[in-house]
Amino acid sequence: MATKARVIVAPPDAPMQVVETELPAPGPGMVVVEQFASGICHSQLHQLHRARREGLLLGHESTGRVVAVGAGVGHVAVGDTVLVTWVPRSPAAAASWSGGVALDLPGGRAATADCFTWATHTLVHEQLVVRADAGIAPDVTSIIGCAVMTGAGAVLHTADVQAGQSVAVFGVGGVGLSAIAAARVRGAELVIAVDLDDEKLAFARRFGATHGVNARAGDPVEQIRAITREYYGAGRPERYEGLGFRGMPIEGVDVALDCIGLKVTMEQIVPATRPGRFGVNQGGVAVLVGVPSTTVELDASHMLLTEKSFRGSIGGSCTPDVDFPEFLAWHADGRLPLDELVTARFRLDEVNEACAALERGEISGRAIFELA
Repeated sequence: MATKARVIVAPPDAPMQVVETELPAPGPGMVVVEQFASGICHSQLHQLHRARREGLLLGHESTGRVVAVGAGVGHVAVGDTVLVTWVPRSPAAAASWSGGVALDLPGGRAATADCFTWATHTLVHEQLVVRADAGIAPDVTSIIGCAVMTGAGAVLHTADVQAGQSVAVFGVGGVGLSAIAAARVRGAELVIAVDLDDEKLAFARRFGATHGVNARAGDPVEQIRAITREYYGAGRPERYEGLGFRGMPIEGVDVALDCIGLKVTMEQIVPATRPGRFGVNQGGVAVLVGVPSTTVELDASHMLLTEKSFRGSIGGSCTPDVDFPEFLAWHADGRLPLDELVTARFRLDEVNEACAALERGEISGRAIFELA
């Protein structure tokens, strides 16, 4: 049975619009989800800026309720509360996921996506759906499927931050704030937020940042080094004692995460991390979390002599079936204040205004569409 839906479509040559359509009955392995809310992710702006020949379906994180399932769907049933995401829910799921969705729209048009959540209802492969308890918050949990997963997962899995370590997070939007919250959960003792706006830096302290660095006020790398010099100046932990190779001072953080993906920030996270102590420990870890739009240049000699590493993190290296219940538990016990992280709410028909506000940097945390 078809399901009536209101879906945001981005034509190749016109503003985004809400289209009334029907989702087909779910085929094998497919699920129809009536959505309560969907996150509005910055990566959608990257999609919109790319040249394309057909309409685009957008969005990849939501909370909703299953209203129909296709043949062979086993882990969710009609009536289940679920989180929709763009990352297959488990390694086994990744192996069996067959790809995306194409919709026929009124007027003979078509639109495609691997996953779309900017809609009242979505048709999605079961491997992108994670079952959750019925009592979860139906609105703010919608950002777990990308913002939380990407930021918090990079801390938990890609960087594997440990208690007592120091962390710098470049960019404190929804992803960066999730990373900061996860660093606090992991027990990082020094958490430095880096951004261009003092209000955003103050906001980051509510999620666990111990220091703020305004990159407009001077070189953020030097500011981070100065903070670590002062913080560890007396009674330093062992990893900050002594000198690195060829007498390099041990300054900088253990882990630096770029949650933006600009060339300038990608090239700042490596020097923001501390060098290793030759024969004692390796240098810090720089993690690229944001979606890059350019190449990056790294100083190979610096990487060699400091024994630092540069890693990419896609979807926070998460396994949604395992990680989403943990993130929901963090929210339930107050360690991940999603109610504060969601700072703007829009209706579907306000999509162009929502994306313009995001492009202008006016969203301090994460924005969502309220769909129920």
